Amino acid sequence: MPVNEQNDSDNLIRLQHFMAKCGVASRRASEEIIASGRVSVNGEIVLFPGTKVSELDVVCVDGKQIFLELKKRYVLLNKPSGFVCSLSDEKGRPIAADLLKESYKERLYNVGRLDMFSSGLIIFTNDGNFAAKLSHPSAELEKEYIVDTSVPLPKTLAEDFQKGLRVDNVFYKCRFAAELNSHRMRIILIEGKNREIRRVFESRNVGIKKLERIRIGNVGIGNLEHGQFRDLSGAEVKSLLHLCSRNR
Repeated sequence: MPVNEQNDSDNLIRLQHFMAKCGVASRRASEEIIASGRVSVNGEIVLFPGTKVSELDVVCVDGKQIFLELKKRYVLLNKPSGFVCSLSDEKGRPIAADLLKESYKERLYNVGRLDMFSSGLIIFTNDGNFAAKLSHPSAELEKEYIVDTSVPLPKTLAEDFQKGLRVDNVFYKCRFAAELNSHRMRIILIEGKNREIRRVFESRNVGIKKLERIRIGNVGIGNLEHGQFRDLSGAEVKSLLHLCSRNR
């Protein structure tokens, strides 16, 4: 059946939204997967995210058919250092999502990222709407980090980071930063640009020994050890969404 030849009663939705509801990836990440030529609808490769599909269409990613998932999952993982936040890795590095595979049959994807050498909290879900709301810049969801350094911290680094500074023509500004001791700093980010903390510290010749995210919104690390995970409670999911909507 050619794409979009369903009648109006089939409730057509955009392909990237359908993929998110199937637990493939967030809507934004699904758009990239579509553009890379990895998605087919009824046997035809589709390159445009705006294409509309219904449950009657046969949608495949990398040749494997995907299906709508009825149960929504919201999982909090304490990611160990050395794992990448990606659906796959061409270099063969360990993938954080694989830590969840034995416990969840649903296909889960990460909301946001932590770089390979950072550890700490990251949320996995198969709910595309939830992922999109938490990831949107207007959500202004706080993420809190503890940074341990290999050399003493420069006296003005916390103050400068909080006021805002420019590194290689990119402006970085945290919500809060404070020294906990000469080799440790607590930092709260809102936007969280790619490798933001590492680039700011590198600009001051400060090596990082350990970078750990200990809080997302109102959800803290608690007793989770590295590699451990748990389901978010219904109250935590609602609270995270409330924080995002309040800041819009």
